[in-house]
Amino acid sequence: MAFDAFFLCAVLSEAGEKLTGGRVEKIHQPGRDTVILHFKCADSRQKLLFGINPTAPRLHLTAASPENPAEPPMFCMLLRKHLSGARLAGISQIPMERCATFTFDCIDEMGDPVQKKLVAELMGRTCNLYLLGPDGRIIDCLRRVGLDETSKRPALPGMYYQDPSPITKENPAECSDFTHTLTSVGADLLADRLMDTFGGLSPLVCREAALFAAGNIDARIDGMDTGSVAEKLSLFFRENLQNPAPYLYTTPDGTPKQFAFCPIYQYGGCSRADSFGELLDMFYTVRDRKDAMRQKSQAVRKTVQNLVTRLTRKLAVQEKERLESLDRERLRQLGDILTANLHQIQKGQTKVKVQDFYDENMAEIEVSLSPILSPQQNAAKFYKDYARMKTAEKELTRQIELGQQELQYLQSVLEELNRAETDAELEEIRQELQSGGYLKQDSGKRKMKAAKLAPMRFESTDGYPIYVGRNNRQNDELTFKSARKDDIWLHASKVHGSHVIIACGGVTPPDDTITQAAQLAAYYAETTGGQNIPVDVVPVKLVRKIPDRKPGMVIYHSHRTVIVNPYRDIVVDPLNAEKKPEA
Repeated sequence: MAFDAFFLCAVLSEAGEKLTGGRVEKIHQPGRDTVILHFKCADSRQKLLFGINPTAPRLHLTAASPENPAEPPMFCMLLRKHLSGARLAGISQIPMERCATFTFDCIDEMGDPVQKKLVAELMGRTCNLYLLGPDGRIIDCLRRVGLDETSKRPALPGMYYQDPSPITKENPAECSDFTHTLTSVGADLLADRLMDTFGGLSPLVCREAALFAAGNIDARIDGMDTGSVAEKLSLFFRENLQNPAPYLYTTPDGTPKQFAFCPIYQYGGCSRADSFGELLDMFYTVRDRKDAMRQKSQAVRKTVQNLVTRLTRKLAVQEKERLESLDRERLRQLGDILTANLHQIQKGQTKVKVQDFYDENMAEIEVSLSPILSPQQNAAKFYKDYARMKTAEKELTRQIELGQQELQYLQSVLEELNRAETDAELEEIRQELQSGGYLKQDSGKRKMKAAKLAPMRFESTDGYPIYVGRNNRQNDELTFKSARKDDIWLHASKVHGSHVIIACGGVTPPDDTITQAAQLAAYYAETTGGQNIPVDVVPVKLVRKIPDRKPGMVIYHSHRTVIVNPYRDIVVDPLNAEKKPEA
C-alpha cells in the first residue's frame, strides 16, 4: 500500500472540502490507536478517523462505526475537554511529509477565543497524535516519548512541539525536467533512482512511474532513451499529482492488497473508488474483518490442522505397511518347501538348508526356524503369516480409503474456515465439528440456540436465484433438502468448495446464468485465486450422497464441465446477501 505524503495530500484535500468550518460534535477512541472525530458541517455530518498504528498509519473520512469501549480512555476524555464544540479552521501539511495539522477555533476556560492544533504524524514506527495549545506546547499526545528514549524529539506534556526533520529530497511536483534525474549519478534501476531523488513517494508509486515511462518496473537507466523517458515521467507526475484519484488493487480472491493515488498496473489492473475515504474504509474494513475472523477461528483451525497432520502421518504408515503386505507370496512358498522337507527337520533346529523348487535352477536356500516349534508348526507358521498379511492388505486398504475420505473432509473444513466471514458461519463450522466428534461439546450452561444461517443468495442477470452453501452441513441441506430435483447443481471440479444451486424449476437456464453460477462455484472453492477453473454442471437429481460419508461428500455422473474464472464482481458481501450482484 502507498499511504505516502502525496496520498495524504489527496486525503486532506478531500477532507478539507467537507470539514473546514465544521464543528466537533463527538470524539471517540474505539481502539488504542484509533481516534474518531464527529463533525457537524453545513450540509452533512462527517467522521474523521485517525489511525495511529505504526504498522498501518492512516487518516481519512470514514463511514464506519466501530464499537466504543464502555469507559473512554484518558486521551479521549482530554480531547473531548479541549476540542468538543471547536470549529475546524484549516488543514495544513508539511511538504513531502506524512504530517498533517488540524487547526481548531476554540474557547478557553476564561471564555476567550484561542486556537489549538491536532497534529497527526503518520511516519511508521514514530507515528503519533499531538494536541497542542495556543503557544505550541504539547497538551498531551497519544504516545509519550521520554527524554531517555530519544534525544531527537521527546514528546511529553508541557514541552514545545518540534516539527519533524525537513525533507531534503526534491519535490516531484515542482520538477519540470527529469533529464537531470536520469543523467546524474545514482541507482541503476529507474524506480530506485526516483525513490532516492524525490521525497514523499512510496516504492509502489515509483515502480508505477517506471512502468509508465519505460515499460518495465525493473527498467535500467543505462541504454534508455533519456529524452523520451524524461518526458513521460513529467507527464506521469503532472497528471497524477495534480489530479490524484483513489485506486485499489485486489487479489483474485477479493482481498484488497494495494492502494495509491495513481493507477496500479504493475499487478495487471486495478479499480477506482468514488473517494479516498471510501477506498480506505474498503481496504481496512475487509482487512480488519479477515484478521478478526482469523483470530477467532485460530483455536478451531489449529485443532483441525493438527488432525490433518496426524492423519496424513498415519496414512503414510498404513500405506507403507500395505506395500509390505504385497510381498507375502514368498511366505506361502516357504511353507510349501518346509512341508515337502519335514523329514529333514528336527525340533530345536534354528535353520535348515533345502532345495527351492520354486526356483527354476532348484537353488539351495537356508530357511530360518523357531527352535521351540515342531517341524510341522514351523511350516504352519509361514502359512499363518501369509494369511495374516493377506488379511492385513484387505484391512489396510479399507482403513486407507476411510482415512483418505476423512482427510478430504478435514481439508474441506479448513477451506470453510478460510472463507468464513461472520461469527455465525464460524459457529456453524464449530457445531459441525462437534457433531462429528472432532471438538468437545461446549460445557457449562446451555447456550441459546442460534438462528439457522441461510445459504448465500445471489441473482443472475437473467433473474434466476443462485444459492451457495457456506459449509459442509449447509451443502448437504442445500442439495438434498432445499433444492428441487430439476434444479441445476454446480461444483468446482476435483477440489473442495461450496455446492451451488440454480433454482430454475425445471426450466433450462440461459448460458449467462450457468456461467455466472459457475463463476460463483469457482470463487467459493479451493482454487487459490487461479484462472480457468473447471466447474461441473449437473441436474440435482443426478447427485447422490455417499452412505456413511462425511457431510458435503457426494457422487454424480452424466455431468458437463465448463471452464470459467472466479468472478468477484458477481460476488456480494454475505452480510448483505439479498443484494443483487452486478453483471
